[in-house]
Amino acid sequence: MKNNSSTSSYTFIGLMSGTSLDGLDLVCCTIEQQNDVYSYTIIASKEVPYTPEWKKKLSTAPGLSAIELLHLHNEYGTWLGEQTKLFIHEKDLKIDAVSSHGHTVHHLPDSGLTFQLGSGQHIANACQHRVICDFRTLDVALCGQGAPLVPIGDELLFSTYNFCLNLGGIANVSFKQNEKRIAYDIGIANMLLNYLSEKQGEAYDQAGESAKSGQINQTLLEQLNKIEYYKKNFPKSTGYEWFAAEIIPLIEQTKDSIPNLLHTSVHHIADQIAAELLRHQTKKTSTVLVTGGGAFNTFLIDTLQKKAGHDIRLKVPNNELITCKEALVFALMGMRRLEGKVNCLRSVTGAKRDSCSGVIYQPA
Repeated sequence: MKNNSSTSSYTFIGLMSGTSLDGLDLVCCTIEQQNDVYSYTIIASKEVPYTPEWKKKLSTAPGLSAIELLHLHNEYGTWLGEQTKLFIHEKDLKIDAVSSHGHTVHHLPDSGLTFQLGSGQHIANACQHRVICDFRTLDVALCGQGAPLVPIGDELLFSTYNFCLNLGGIANVSFKQNEKRIAYDIGIANMLLNYLSEKQGEAYDQAGESAKSGQINQTLLEQLNKIEYYKKNFPKSTGYEWFAAEIIPLIEQTKDSIPNLLHTSVHHIADQIAAELLRHQTKKTSTVLVTGGGAFNTFLIDTLQKKAGHDIRLKVPNNELITCKEALVFALMGMRRLEGKVNCLRSVTGAKRDSCSGVIYQPA
């Protein structure tokens, strides 16, 4: 690690587990800052798919008792640390620290609650490195949404794009408005598509091929597009609880084939995203960096491009950045936490003030 008044450089491992339950993303990167200009170099990356056992544990975690949840919090933290240690050994890495998002189990910011699974102390003990985690709690305590958090990275690492769109379990967008970074959760994405794919024995719909083979169920599409959340102004964020309460019942009461339900869901997701991009477009031609697992869904990307029109240009980067962008940004957030700099923006979350969030754990 190099650090002086105008220059600093850290090598971090960033850990990210998204609500779509695909698996754990690990990225080792060096982030450099020179006179407030940031750059990054990805040294190594890895995806660890969740086993059926871990997928079941994480998907059922919201229904656990407090004691059961705390046991899982520690167990998952140890597992994260073990995966980090293995990654370091496999790639022969030399790092300054680990930055972990954890896995979101509860996110109810309007009630002042958010909880990311994966005990930081257990991660640190298992991998024997300093760990920064729990990036949402401070912002929620400051009456913010605690999400999205990635926009600090959009601002410092990817500002050449007019929009940054993440297609994870939830779709969220980030952009500049009146010299301030704005971001919010648009609505559902892979959480719905994976839920439907699992009904036909698949973890996800490869390239959207099953969805592409279906047809629109107009009644369901209208019901999905009328969901109240989409009418709310930002700042706003959402999660599994909303999906379970508002979307699953509509899906379960609709009698139709899985390909038709997937096809309709893709059109719904694209409808909502296209509407938001067009609503905030300020230049004749706008570029959109598209990352997250949904960027691999060719049918979703093609459908979104058609709905957004030719003045909105979707840019899908290389596979490594698609998968690792969020983990990369959490490495950046960890770096800024160590330096005592703002890493959570009130213009995004609606909190009382900007904050330097994250809790630091030393290995025992």
